[in-house]
Parts: sequence; structure tokens; C-alpha cells
Amino acid sequence: MAKVIAVCGAGTGLGESVARRFGREGFRVALIARRGDRLEVLARRLTAEGIDAAAFPADLGDPTAVTPLLAAIRARFGRVDVVEYGPVDGSQTFTPAAELTAATLQRLIPLLLLTPIELVRALLPEWTARGDGAFLLTHGYSAVEPLPGLSGVGPIMAAARNYVYSLHDEVAESGVYVGTLAVAAYIGRSEIAESASATFDSDLPVADPDDLAELYWTMYRTRDRIEQVHPAAPGPHPDAHV
Repeated sequence: MAKVIAVCGAGTGLGESVARRFGREGFRVALIARRGDRLEVLARRLTAEGIDAAAFPADLGDPTAVTPLLAAIRARFGRVDVVEYGPVDGSQTFTPAAELTAATLQRLIPLLLLTPIELVRALLPEWTARGDGAFLLTHGYSAVEPLPGLSGVGPIMAAARNYVYSLHDEVAESGVYVGTLAVAAYIGRSEIAESASATFDSDLPVADPDDLAELYWTMYRTRDRIEQVHPAAPGPHPDAHV
């Protein structure tokens, strides 16, 4: 049976590129995001390219949505082999650390930390029994390198990164791979990149989502690293994914 990748936060940027890259390798694709209409358009586009793709609208900001979401994917595809998790909420904005409040962090925690943990918890028994599986987490560079004025999302993404680092070594011998990609640029073709280009006069670094998807495929195939930062030497505008 062909493997299945669940793309969490599937959009016109990285999500579509990851879906297409893994789809070219024979993966069936479960597309997950809040906007069902956009998901359907993306699913039809991938299907026209010969990729077996289906839309699964869900609010990833609600960790309790994980159980019915996985049930729906299994009902359609029978299994889940890989999860790429990189949703971006348009309300996510940077906050200087000196202005950070508990309420700000509380809004970010479910989407950026709790739901990915719930996904892994739900899938790990299946992956361990099979001796194969992978969880790929996408985040911005402020999770790796704290930056003045760019707090808020950074501490929560850093917590998720900490979790991934611990999990990687715990499950590696069972055949399960856990890796993370830190994107130190805006992601091309994404809504956030388009919004940024319309807002700022200065040139901002933009990563090609096809390049990022290729990195993910290499990480998944070789399983030789926990983390990849792209670009490897971030420039003056180092945060990106959000």
C-alpha cells in the first residue's frame, strides 16, 4: 500500500511544494488546513498532476481536533506514514519580549506546541509497530536564535523544537524519524510573503518552497540530521516562516 503524508497547514507555499515533492515519490497526500475551499482547489490541482490527494479541513489550533482528523484520514487512505507540520496563523505577529504577555503566549501554544505533540502521541504507536514513520516540523529562525523585537512566536516554537530534539533520540531506534526545518526567510508563493512584499520597501529574503520541500525529502530519506536551517547563513532579516 502506498505511503501517506499528512501536510498540516497546506497552502500555496511550502505545503503545496511538500505535497508535490512527496507525491512524485508515490505518496498519497492528505491536505489539512482551516480553509476547505482552498484545500479543495489544491487537491484538484495535485490530482490533475497524477497525485492522489484529498482535503481534510480542520482547525489545527484545537488539539482536540486531532482524533477526528486522523480518523478521517485513515477512513480515506488507511494509514498515515509522515506528518509535515507547518501551519501559519495570519494573526501570528512578533512581539518584543519586554511587551510579551501571558495572554499572547496562550493564543500561540495550541497551534504551535500542543497540536503537534498530540499528533505524535496519536501516531507513534502505529509508527513504532510498523518500524517506520516520520514527523517533520517547520518553524522560523527565532526558534533557533532569539532575536530582539521578535519574541512571541519564538519562545513557543523553541519549546516545540526542544520537544523534537528530545523525541528524535528517543524514537530513532524504533525506525521513526523526527526532524525540523528552520526557515530563515519568507517562503515564496505564500500569503505571508506576498503580504510582506506589499508592505515593505526593502528587499527581504525569500526561500523557494520547492527548495525547502527538497530539503525535507532529503531529510526524510537520509535521516542523517535532526535539524536543517535554510538558508544556512541567515541574512539581516532572519525570520521567516512567520
